[in-house]
Amino acid sequence: MKAINLIRRNIANIPGWVSDRKIIVFESDDWGSIRMPSKRTFNKLNALGLDLESEGYARYNLYDTLANKDDLQCLFEVLDEFKDINGNPCIFTAVSVVANPDFKKIEENDYMNYYYEPFTKTLEAYYPGQNVFEMWQLGISKKVFFPQFHGREHLNISAWMDALRLNHQHTRQAFDFGFWGFVPDKSTRFSVENQAAFAVYGINDISIHREILNEGLALFKQLFGYSAKYFVPPNGPFNNALNETLWANGIRLRSTAKIQNESVGNHKIRKNICWLGKKDSSGIRYITRNCFFEPSQPGMDWIDSCLNDIKIAFRWRKPAIISSHRVNYIGVHDKKNRDNSLLLLRDLLALIKKEWPDCEFYSTDHLEQLMERN
Repeated sequence: MKAINLIRRNIANIPGWVSDRKIIVFESDDWGSIRMPSKRTFNKLNALGLDLESEGYARYNLYDTLANKDDLQCLFEVLDEFKDINGNPCIFTAVSVVANPDFKKIEENDYMNYYYEPFTKTLEAYYPGQNVFEMWQLGISKKVFFPQFHGREHLNISAWMDALRLNHQHTRQAFDFGFWGFVPDKSTRFSVENQAAFAVYGINDISIHREILNEGLALFKQLFGYSAKYFVPPNGPFNNALNETLWANGIRLRSTAKIQNESVGNHKIRKNICWLGKKDSSGIRYITRNCFFEPSQPGMDWIDSCLNDIKIAFRWRKPAIISSHRVNYIGVHDKKNRDNSLLLLRDLLALIKKEWPDCEFYSTDHLEQLMERN
C-alpha cells in the first residue's frame, strides 16, 4: 500500500507548471472564522448530543477558535526565525474569511434574515482590549503573514438559515452558543455540511454565492487595504461558473484538488482534472497543494511526511505548496496544542533549511507573479 501511495504522489506531481527553484509556500486556512467559542461550549453541546468529534471534526472542535494575541505572536516568532537564501522570513499565506454571523441580529429578526459582522468586530468581542487585529497588521508588515481570501464566511448561509427557520434542533442548540460546526446527521434532510460555504444545493444558490463573493472581496479590500488575488473555497465545493465573478474582483488564483469536485446542485458533483497552473476560461489559474503539515492531527509523523512530500515536489520541479490549517497554531483552549505544533514547525523549517539551503519562501500571490513571468 505504501508503494502504491508513493507512486500516486509522484504521478500527481508530474503535470503542470515547473521551476528549478526550490520554492516553499505555506498555505494556512480558516483565519478570521469562529469555530468552538470555549471549552464550556464544547462540553455543553456534547452533553446535548451534538456530534462534535467524528468524521475528522475532533481536532477542530477541541482546539480551533479565533487566534488571540499570544497565538499570533508565538507563530510570528517562529516564522521570523528562519530566513531563505534571499534573506526573507518564512511566510504564511493566511487564507482568511472576513466576516462571521451576527447572531444577535439574526435572533432578533426571528431567523428570517441573515446578518453578518466584519471579523475584526468578532475579534473585539472575543478578546476585549487585546487589539488582536493590530497583530495581524504586524505580521503583514514583518512579511510573515499575508492574508488571502477564504470567503466572506466559512458557512453555507442558505442551508444554515433554512435549518434555523425550520427549527432544526441541533442547529438551534448550536446557534444559542454562537456555533455551527457540528457533524451533520446524514439520515435527515439537514445533512448539509455547514462549513462548506459554496456547496450548491438550491436553484438560487449560485446567485447568492455571487453576491457573497462580491461583498466579501469588497470587505477584504476595506479591511486589509489591498485586493485579494487568491481564493480557497472553504472545504472545497465550488461552482466554476463563479470564476468569472472572482476574476472581475481581482482574483487571479484559485485553490482546487487535482481531481476537482465541482458542486453543481442537489448534492451532485462534476469531476474535473486540474493541475498546477492550469487556466480556466475566465483566466483564473489553479493552485494545487502537494504537501501537508497538520501536527494537531494525531497518528502521523508530520515532519517526516511533509519532508517526503517536499522531496517529491522538487523531484518533479514543482514548488512545495504546504497545507497547514490554523487549528494547529491555536492555544486558547489547550496551550499544549499550539506549543507542540510550533515545536514541530520549528523542527520542520530547520530541516528544510538544512536539506535545501537554496530554498525560497514565497506567499501564494508571489508565486503567481513568478508563474506569469514564466
